[in-house]
Amino acid sequence: MLIKNGTIWTGGETPRFVREGAIHIGRDGFIDAIGDNTEIEKRFPGEESVDAEGRLVMPGLICAHTHFYGAFARGMSIPGDPPRTFVQILERLWWKLDRALDEEAVRISAQVSIADAIRHGTTTLFDHHASPNFIDGSLDVIAEVVERSGVRASLSYEITDRNGLDGAAAGIRENIRFLKKLGERPSDRLSGLIGLHASLTLSDETLEKALAEAKSVNAGFHIHVAEGQEDVDDSLKKSGLRVVHRLWNRGILGPKTIAAHAVHIDPWEMEVLRRTGTWVSHQPRSNMNNAVGVADVPSMLRGGMKVVLGNDGFSNDMFMEMKFAYLLPKEWWGDPRLMGADEVIKMVIANNGRLATESFGFQIGVIEPGAAGDVIILDYFPYTPMMEGNFPWHVIFGVSGSHVNTTIVGGKVLMRDRRLLTLDEEGIAARGREIAPAIWKKVAEM
Repeated sequence: MLIKNGTIWTGGETPRFVREGAIHIGRDGFIDAIGDNTEIEKRFPGEESVDAEGRLVMPGLICAHTHFYGAFARGMSIPGDPPRTFVQILERLWWKLDRALDEEAVRISAQVSIADAIRHGTTTLFDHHASPNFIDGSLDVIAEVVERSGVRASLSYEITDRNGLDGAAAGIRENIRFLKKLGERPSDRLSGLIGLHASLTLSDETLEKALAEAKSVNAGFHIHVAEGQEDVDDSLKKSGLRVVHRLWNRGILGPKTIAAHAVHIDPWEMEVLRRTGTWVSHQPRSNMNNAVGVADVPSMLRGGMKVVLGNDGFSNDMFMEMKFAYLLPKEWWGDPRLMGADEVIKMVIANNGRLATESFGFQIGVIEPGAAGDVIILDYFPYTPMMEGNFPWHVIFGVSGSHVNTTIVGGKVLMRDRRLLTLDEEGIAARGREIAPAIWKKVAEM
């Protein structure tokens, strides 16, 4: 495939522009050439081509933490007074919604979430799933949607004690079964981690069992860490340790693990996360919505921590998430100098790209020879000069997910001229509207 006539921003650790440029993606789905449009066209005559017509071309975006299963929360009311605390939000919304999901609801949730991702240029996602009444085989259902849609996703099932010991054991089995299946039948569209809910719903015994099984498949974890103060209070009560130190003592942290949120951590916990090489995923919109506080991402980045950006199940418009990541620290700490646009772009492009690269085993998140052919084309035509030095500010103040015109993953076009090609978006939405009332009714009756 040839993508021609583009204003190409390469991303990666040292991004650059290739103006009036072209990209060639080989039949294996990887980029094998990038450069001057005329030169690349001569090297690959007669290739299937996508004409960018001067549009902005950049790497597909990556979401480091999301929840496909939460799709049916959109528009759903919660009976009674509005929840006042984070735990009330979990107990009255999310822990009822996940119990209301059956196989079809899990499938539709994945379909609508992934369609939303494709539409907004998000091509790789790290999903954290929960459906206590449909555990066995749930990751296969999501994986089938991922592969049919053409995106990439790292999947995990949430292990928790909140549904009893049998539920925790089933969660462990589902993670290990899926990871072993991936080992036997690898896919360049799929990878996996072992999902853990959070310290406050996990006993030492369950953590030990999960860790033992993780060693058998050489896998890391995907876990919520100190999202709310309640997680800290529970950890201190259980162990006398704050959340990060409890998880560290149990062997959960490390370079293969994603610690989502990390809002309520102190400097010593930051040092543990930094020293262990644990990935820390930041979700500013979710933290604002749940009123749990603001993660000290500026300090984490200053200390060289591996901070990445997710969305926690909000819309898969990662351009929108970037804007909140840019604005929120300024307001919270009253300092407009915090979190420059360049820091945000480094976090979401370079850092997320490193996470995806390590997870999938090949380079993702950059437009360079040898990298995966995951590319998006945007209808963004700036009215001021756009250069390497000011590109991050163009993104924060000028670009949105609605600008995405074409989404390509591994050289396969998933959306062209804003029309999805691999998923029936209208049909999926129609079926969602049909089954949502029954799901909402289950939630209301719990």
